[in-house]
Amino acid sequence: MNVVPLWRDAASSFCIALLVAAVLAAPVFRLLLALKSRQEVSKFAPEGHQKKQGTPTMGGLIVLGGALAALLPQPGSSVPIGLLLGFALVGFLDDFVVPRALKGKRGLGWVPKLVLEAAATVGAFSAGGALARDPVWLGVAVFAVLFCANAYNFADGLDALAGGLLLALAPGFLLLATLWSNPVVAVLVAALCGAMLPFLFLNAPPARVFMGDVGSLPVGALLGWAMAQLAGTSGMGEPARWAVLAVLGLVLVAELVPVPIQIASVKLTGRRVFPRTPIHHAFEHKGWPETRVTWMFLLVQVACSGIAATIALRWGVL
Repeated sequence: MNVVPLWRDAASSFCIALLVAAVLAAPVFRLLLALKSRQEVSKFAPEGHQKKQGTPTMGGLIVLGGALAALLPQPGSSVPIGLLLGFALVGFLDDFVVPRALKGKRGLGWVPKLVLEAAATVGAFSAGGALARDPVWLGVAVFAVLFCANAYNFADGLDALAGGLLLALAPGFLLLATLWSNPVVAVLVAALCGAMLPFLFLNAPPARVFMGDVGSLPVGALLGWAMAQLAGTSGMGEPARWAVLAVLGLVLVAELVPVPIQIASVKLTGRRVFPRTPIHHAFEHKGWPETRVTWMFLLVQVACSGIAATIALRWGVL
C-alpha cells in the first residue's frame, strides 16, 4: 500500500484544523465570556473542584470549528460531519439551553440525553447514506458511537484530560488507519488533533475554559465512528480488530463502565462500588492532586496506543 496519499491528506487536514481553530480561539473565548456561559460544578464533585465554579464552558466550539473546516472538503466525510453537528446540538442544549430554561437544572437528564444522541446518530447515518449498510453493522456502529461519545464526555472532568486523551489516542488510530488502509479515519483523527491544540492552550491547568458537552460529545462520537470504520464495514466487523481497538480504547472503557455500575449499586443496595465516579475522581478522592491523575491517565493511554499498535503489527491483524 502507498501510504503517502493517506499521510499527505491527514497532514493537510491537521494543518487546516489547527489554523482555523487558532484563529477562532480568542473570539470564541470572548464570546463565551460575553454570554456568561459558566460551568456549574456538581455538588458531588471533589471539594477541590468547587473553585472552578463559574469558569466559562463550551470551549469545544473551538475544536468543532477547526475540525469542520478540515472535514468539509474531504470525500467520505458526510457521516462524520453529521455526527459532529448533531452531537454538538445535543451538547449545546445540555450546556446552555436547559440550564437557562429550567431553573435548578445543570443540563439534560440522562434518558432524554441518550435519546437525543441516538436520534443524532441515526440522522447522521441517514444523511450520509450509512443506513443502507448491513443492519448488524449499523447496530454495532450506533453502539460504538454512543459508547465513545459518553465515555469521552465523562473524561472531560479534569483540566486538559479530555484533550490530552485525544492526542494520546491519535498515534494508535493513525497507525491502525494506515495498516488497515482507511484514509477517512486518518483524516478525521488528524483534523481533531489539529483543532484540539488551540483549545488545550486555554484548557491547560488552571483551565480558563472547559470543553463542555458541546465539544466532548461530538469528539467522542467521531472516535466511536472511527472505531466502527476500522473494525470493518459488514456484520460485527473483524473480531481480531475489535480486540486491538478494545486495547486502544481501554481508558474510555474505564471512564464509562463504572458509572452505570455505581448508579445501579447505589439504587439497588445503597452502597458504592467505587469511591467516586467517573473513575478519575476516585483517585482524587484518595488524595491524588488533579494534575497527577491527569498525567497518569494520559500515560496509560499512551501505553494502550503503543500496545494496540504492537499487537496489530506483531500478530498481523489485518
